[in-house]
Amino acid sequence: MRWASLVTSLLVLGCGSTAATDAGSPVDAAMVVDAGTDASTAEDGGPVDAALETDAALADSGPPAQLRVLVFSRTTAFRHDSITDGVAALRALATDRGWVLDATEDATRISASGLAEVDALVFLSTTGDPLDAAQEAALEAYVRGGGGWVGVHAAADCEYDWPFYGELVGAWFARHPAIQPATLRVEDRGHPATAHLDPTWMRTDEWYDFRSNPRVDVRVLMTIDEATYDGGGMGDDHPMTWAHDVGAGRSFYTALGHTAESYAEPAFRALLGGAIEWAGGR
Repeated sequence: MRWASLVTSLLVLGCGSTAATDAGSPVDAAMVVDAGTDASTAEDGGPVDAALETDAALADSGPPAQLRVLVFSRTTAFRHDSITDGVAALRALATDRGWVLDATEDATRISASGLAEVDALVFLSTTGDPLDAAQEAALEAYVRGGGGWVGVHAAADCEYDWPFYGELVGAWFARHPAIQPATLRVEDRGHPATAHLDPTWMRTDEWYDFRSNPRVDVRVLMTIDEATYDGGGMGDDHPMTWAHDVGAGRSFYTALGHTAESYAEPAFRALLGGAIEWAGGR
């Protein structure tokens, strides 16, 4: 009797299984499986939902914030006539590239609060001792904390008694011969400031010698060929433009930019534009 009951149970189960199979074709079964998968995915946040959430997040974040640039050009020693041209060129760059730019000679702007909303700070041919002790501390904290700094030309002729400033620039100005044409060698075209340049660049400017060669501490982007002009005093390795990290911040310096005509040169403007955007983390 027990064998008969077992056989009867197996037959009933088989019929039930067959009935279920007959009730839904293989296509129907696939639809059931897919429906189950979709339901699970909807509950768990599957690929479709994840993509929608990512798109929504991108939409909420909006376009990248505008680069905020402050140009500082206070002088307490020699003053370059080209500062006016430099400020005008940087304002034009800001318009072309979508920056928010302000220019000042007010040293009180170099403070913790004044620099809090600045992505890149440009020292445009500053000379002498333009900052007091509190302003020096604010600048150092700004750069070490992740701010960007760009020095142009006479920014190397500045703050000789402040060790951090020597670290920030990379080298201090020593002397220069007369303004004359010379050939620059662009040895690193992988930087945004020099990517647009050919390996050599002939132009006219005032060519600085420095108190020391900064190469050991910086990424040299451009040197000058002393055989192409008179009065160079640093020899075969004479850096003119370089970049380096300072703490969590970025520093860029170029010795170019003495003449007013420099700021009308598209190639020089592009160098400044790339430098400022790099320093500002763009």
